[in-house]
Formats: sequence, C-alpha cells, structure tokens
Amino acid sequence: MNANLASIMPQVIGVWCEEEGHRVTFVSYTGFENLLEELPHDVDIVFIGAFTESAQTAYALSGIFRSRGALTVLGGPHARCYPQDALRYFDYVVGFTDKAVISEILHDRSPHRPEGRHLAARQQPPSLPGVRERWKFIEPTLQKAPLIKMVPMLGSLGCPYTCSFCIDSVVPYQPLDFDTMKEDLSFLMGKFRRPLVGWHDPNFGVRFEDYMNAIEETVPAGRIDFIAESSLSLLTEPHVKRLKRNGFKALLPGIESWYDLGEKSRAGRISGMDKVRQVSGHVNMILRYIPYIQTNFVLGMDTDRGSEPFELTKKFVDMTPGAFPGYSLLSAFGQAAPLNLDLQRAGRVLPFPFHFLDNNRAMNVKPLHYTWPAFYSHVIDLVRHTFSPRMMMKRLQANRGVIPRGMNLLRAISSEGSGRRAYYTRVRHLLDTDVRFRAYFERETTVLPKFFGDQMVRDLGPLWDWLPEGALHHDPNAYLASVESAPPPEQSIGECETPVASACPVEPDPVAGTG
Repeated sequence: MNANLASIMPQVIGVWCEEEGHRVTFVSYTGFENLLEELPHDVDIVFIGAFTESAQTAYALSGIFRSRGALTVLGGPHARCYPQDALRYFDYVVGFTDKAVISEILHDRSPHRPEGRHLAARQQPPSLPGVRERWKFIEPTLQKAPLIKMVPMLGSLGCPYTCSFCIDSVVPYQPLDFDTMKEDLSFLMGKFRRPLVGWHDPNFGVRFEDYMNAIEETVPAGRIDFIAESSLSLLTEPHVKRLKRNGFKALLPGIESWYDLGEKSRAGRISGMDKVRQVSGHVNMILRYIPYIQTNFVLGMDTDRGSEPFELTKKFVDMTPGAFPGYSLLSAFGQAAPLNLDLQRAGRVLPFPFHFLDNNRAMNVKPLHYTWPAFYSHVIDLVRHTFSPRMMMKRLQANRGVIPRGMNLLRAISSEGSGRRAYYTRVRHLLDTDVRFRAYFERETTVLPKFFGDQMVRDLGPLWDWLPEGALHHDPNAYLASVESAPPPEQSIGECETPVASACPVEPDPVAGTG
C-alpha cells in the first residue's frame, strides 16, 4: 500500500514551482527505492515533505543535497510539529503553505545556516491544484503500486472535531472547490476504466449533501470506487446507503476511546460497555452496506485505567468481527496539539528519536495510570486476542468479497498483526530484564537503548552516514520552551479579555455534532 499513501502536498508544490517557471523533478519515496541512486544531482532547491517517522531520513537527505550545493526546504507534518528542531538542518522550514510562501522561497533562494528560516501562511490555502494539474506527478507514483492503484484526492482541510491529540483539531474546517472536484472525477474516468479514489480529508463528508451531490452529478453509478476516513457521527444509515450507491468500498471511522470523544462516535455521554454496544451495532450496520471497515483506537489515553478499556475493546472485536481494528499508541507530536503543552509541563514526554514516532513502535507519552510493563502487557493481550486464529477466521467469515477478506488476512499475518505482537513482546521483555532500557522509559537517562539504535542503523541503511551531527536527538519539550519564552501578545488600551466561546467552524450539523 505504500505508493497509495503518497502525500498530495509535494505534488502541489511541484505544480506551483512549474507555474513560477522552474524545472521540477519529482521523486516519491515509498520506502523501497535506493534514494542515493534515484535522487537528482543538478538541482538548486529541494523541497522535502515528511511525516515525523521519516524525519531522520529527511535530515539525511538534506545533508546530501546541502553537500552538493543545493538549498533545502522541509514541509509536511514534521515541519509543523517540530519546527525548532528542523530549523537546524534545513534552509527553510514551512508550516501552513500556500503559493505565496513557495514564491517567497523561490525568489529568496539564499542559504540560511546554521539556523534555517521559518515561514508559514496564516491559514491553510483556500484552493489547491486538482488531479488534472497534478497528474504528471501522480502517475509515476501509481506506477510503483503493484496491485491496488489509489488516486489521492482532497475535498476539505481541517476538521470540526476537537480531539485533543490530533494535529487537525486546531485547524478550522474548510471545504475546497466542488467544481474542481467534479472536474477531477471526470478526468479520472478518462484515465481508468474504474478508478479508485482515496480521500485524504481528515474527516470526509462534513458537508455531506454538497459532497454527494457533486459526486452524483459527475460520476455514473459503478464508475469510481472510493475510500474515505469519516466519523461515526456522519455515518447514519441513510448516509451509508447513499455512500454505497455511489461506490464507497471502504470507510475508516475513529472510535478512539470508550470514555471520551462521544460526539465523534455518535455515542453522546454514554461510555464503557454501553458505548461498546452502541458503537458495535453502528459499525455492524455499516458493514451491511460497505464491505471494508477499519475502526481506529488510541491506546493509553489519560481516561484509561486498569484492564477495563482493553477488555472493552476485546468485547468490541468479538461483537464486530467484520471490522479491522487499527490500534495506535498515544503519541505527542511536538506542537501538533495544545494537549502536548500539558504533557510537557508534566514531564511525561519521552525523547524517542523521530524514527519511532509512527504511533506503534514507540509511545513517547508516559501513561498516566499504568506502569510501562503493565501497559505493554495489556496491549500484547489485546493484540493477541485481535489477531488470534479464531478471530482471523471470524473476520474472514464476516467479510464479503475477495479483496476485503484478502486485505484483512494479509494485515493480520503481517507486521501489523502478528509482527506487532512480537515487537511489543520484545519491548515488554526488555522492560523487565534490561535496567538501562527501563531507565530510558522512566526518563532516568537519555542514552538511547541499543534495541532502538540497531533498528535505526538497519532502516536508514546508507543514509545513516549522512545524518547531520545531533540529528538523532531532539528536545521533547521544545514546544513548551518556545511558548514560555515568547513575548506576551500586545493588547490595546481599553480592550477587554472577555473569553470567547469555542465555536464550530461550520454550522453545527445535528448529525456531525460539534466535536
């Protein structure tokens, strides 16, 4: 699936750079290419988009290109979450990025070292180049996908929900142009007999009627298949029936917690086993119409105590065998969310190298109500139950169609299922048997355990030698330090400090709720 998960924004940057009159070489790294062979040599400016888990790879690439005389720019989630660290290794680090920001960089074209220059637009761009304009960058990426070829599209930015751990929770929701969406869908029907579109919206269908009207006005029934991430609050039975009629084959709703975020899962104030029953019934309803569902959970939230949240998730798995559960360990990504300030003030954020911050290989937030061994024991027990032979068989029996069954089986026996259980078991064993390993988790030392260091050397391969000095370590409290050292905002005389009520950025929908 790697090539199908390629980000949209690097393609957008390519279009904007060409519009400014530049020659563009586009490389999509899916994790398997030999970058030292694929990367161009004769470039002036290199834009790198990276999630935090690939930050060390991005730092190494910056080192390579700088050694060749090029300027380097970092964008994407890591640049937004950890700008203080990234500025040490790039000439430019960008937050929200619009065409004006890119134009400023292209016209400046000067090195900024040893400290890079930080640029950001005031908000997300109001419009983005569509699929037709990005096609010359999409097509070579899709050629790397061996079986499933999923075209990335984006209908909105931001999110109306306020999940405390999410980078989109502080970004106002805004739909993109629906006419552009319709043009892109028409374009794709001319490229494929039956295209597969993956919506990258943080929460698809907030303006449900507008979305579905645009699709129905453009796409004949059965001509395009869609995959989308949405909240259960949007997925009422009438909505799900309409999604089915319009070719939606997979949905990824977030459940997150049995004790919190009830509006997002359409559970209101109920929690615990009552929420399990309601959500399970809701998901089973969706499975009657949509063949593939992944339900997303966050493990280790502060509302969790003891074995109950894990036992409730096991109950959900038993009651909803057709859904594939996706588990993420609670992680604090720099300044992605306001919650991270509280975690840093409490000294609960660990300095794990960015390479492991993929929501699974390391949890960089010390659990509030668990010791580390107890937490990992619960996680191992949950993963073992979820991907046991009995549950895999129940999932196969509950799924309809060759592709959903094959995908769920493959994921269960790969690194996501049995492989993850083995990894967590190894971590749990080292917590008990390796004093230095446990000391790192307890923040008694900052010396990285060999277990993690060996993984980085293996994963980075020849790029390991290009890591800049100091790039293995970062200040996990840099966000807090930047806030506390910032000057207080200016206030005009006579201006009051009346608190402003939290407002939903779109008109509240009785289905969507206000999050």
